Amino acid sequence: MFSLVVMAAGIGRRFGGDKQLVEVGPDGEAFLDYAISAAATAGASKVVLVVRSEIEPALRDHVDARHRGLRRAGIEFAYVRQDEHIPPGVKPRVKPWGTAHAVLTAAPEIPGPFLVCNADDYYGPSAMAALASAAADLNDGEACLCGYRLGATLSATGTVSRGVCRVCGDRLDSIVEHHGVTRQADGTITATEPTAELSEETIVSMNLWAFPRAAFDWIGDSFERFLADYGGDTDVECLLPAVVAERMAEAGLHVKVVSTAEPWIGVTNPDDLEAARAALAGRPAADLGDAG
Repeated sequence: MFSLVVMAAGIGRRFGGDKQLVEVGPDGEAFLDYAISAAATAGASKVVLVVRSEIEPALRDHVDARHRGLRRAGIEFAYVRQDEHIPPGVKPRVKPWGTAHAVLTAAPEIPGPFLVCNADDYYGPSAMAALASAAADLNDGEACLCGYRLGATLSATGTVSRGVCRVCGDRLDSIVEHHGVTRQADGTITATEPTAELSEETIVSMNLWAFPRAAFDWIGDSFERFLADYGGDTDVECLLPAVVAERMAEAGLHVKVVSTAEPWIGVTNPDDLEAARAALAGRPAADLGDAG
């Protein structure tokens, strides 16, 4: 059994507002509904949503209404407020502290191995199932990442950020966050920070991870070092891929990569929304226990 951590505290700056509950599916589903349903089908026993205080009531209402079937099936739901987990000695800020901090706030609710995903991405049921299977066999010095082809994860309306992976066999060798990733008019894919031309087949992280519970220890250590360096900066974030890369370099963390042919669907920019709805038009998110 495993838990699913859904990171739903983002502020959607490029999108222009909260997108956690934007309707994208044929029955009014939000992206997180697909992740929750896929994880439940793959064997999740608990779903932990990392939220901001001001959006928690709306998220609770939505999840309660949408996933009554899962509750009847015995799946537990919990909420943690990322904005209330203020590091000691650090002033509160509007922007969340990043995805590594989001994962840490879920720690008190997680009893064992767990999966992590964004609230504003569609990952696909077979990707979630493959990652859940890998999570069952992780030891304390391992993690698992579901990798996607870069060419299938771009926005047609603007730039994106992607964790660019170098993979050897089924193992992650390195991961580097690239910003300003876009397809040029001639079909090439480029990034602005760091500057790079990237292959269509490059494997990238979309923040779909599996970890043993022991990972909270080293994620916490990394976040403390981050605060020592950047605690006074109100804009910089502690990102999960960077923390994983640091642990790989310093302590030999082994990260297995599960590749998927599932289509990634998401919204980074406002103009992505209609394309996402069209792509999900034939993909309702059914829940276990919906009948009866």
